[in-house]
Amino acid sequence: MIGHLAHAAGAPCPTFVLDAARLPREETALLGHLTEARRYLTSAGGAHVLKIALVEPSAHPMFDLDYRFVQALPGAPDRFDLRGSCGHSALASVVAAARSGMLPRLVPGTRVRIRVRNNGDSVVCEVDRAERDEVGFTVTFVQPRPVPFTELLPTGRTRTVLEADGRRVEVSMVASANTYAFVDARSLQVPDEAALFTAGGDLLRRLESLRAAAAELLGWPPGGAFPKIAAVLPGAAGGIAARALTVPGWHPSLALTGAVCLGTAARVPGTVPWRITHEADAGDGPLAITTPGGRTAVTAVVSLPGTSVVSLPGTADGDGALLWSSVAGKHVTFQGSFALAPLSHLQFEEVAQCLALSGAG
Repeated sequence: MIGHLAHAAGAPCPTFVLDAARLPREETALLGHLTEARRYLTSAGGAHVLKIALVEPSAHPMFDLDYRFVQALPGAPDRFDLRGSCGHSALASVVAAARSGMLPRLVPGTRVRIRVRNNGDSVVCEVDRAERDEVGFTVTFVQPRPVPFTELLPTGRTRTVLEADGRRVEVSMVASANTYAFVDARSLQVPDEAALFTAGGDLLRRLESLRAAAAELLGWPPGGAFPKIAAVLPGAAGGIAARALTVPGWHPSLALTGAVCLGTAARVPGTVPWRITHEADAGDGPLAITTPGGRTAVTAVVSLPGTSVVSLPGTADGDGALLWSSVAGKHVTFQGSFALAPLSHLQFEEVAQCLALSGAG
């Protein structure tokens, strides 16, 4: 079996992309194969690769690619979390799928439509530029219908109080692309952007404890990767500053799904990000997000009560709704392909099937 590595800028590690059609569908068998793949990667010096993408051409007429994200967890090769998605890995999958022949060659203007099997998301990846080993994208998370703000709030509230380490902290839990808990960093005694970006182990441990409390509230394993968490406050140059956790430790920037979720949360009245963007007078245009790894911008298009677009199917009277979210300026570097020795028998099975067909006459 052939594996592919591609690294989206801003991601904490490359994504290991595999052909889903050659792997078992049943979860226990699938994870057994992925455990062997992780052991092989680790022996080859790839223990840092904790993102796995399973892709195949979609049978659905509205999509080009089916994508399933697997978060590998540190500690043992058989530890995984299948609950959430990863936007950076989705982009890496598009590049790897094109290099393997699963998709046509990528050229500027190409749009690849992805069906995310983890959570049902629809993602459109539009190619802005294409070079030998690097591709630039604009990414749009498209909703099949307007999603009322109430459906974006897993706890049913714009703000929820979590208890961790004997302290009560207010967060906003929002589900858009991934589920995140957003906390005002100032409530954790972090006064400004500079202090947030230079904070060390104490803040990291507090956020990890809050993330575990959020997971328990949702009935999810506290030792998994989801929900995600990010500390936010007004940006020094406007917009909003954010610092997030990943597996393991600090995220070098902010996940693509994190930018989408933060942009969405900032448009939902009453949430922590909404209050911060209004404090910073961020306006209703693209939201500028500053992270330790640089700046990005996200556009979350919503309908709001009192605007010209309010009576949309699927929304409650007087309730706002999310239409779509978009992030531009993303790019992916293809790093190469290699034979995955522990799963080589899967490739041989396909060769045997082809040979059997060739001799059928």
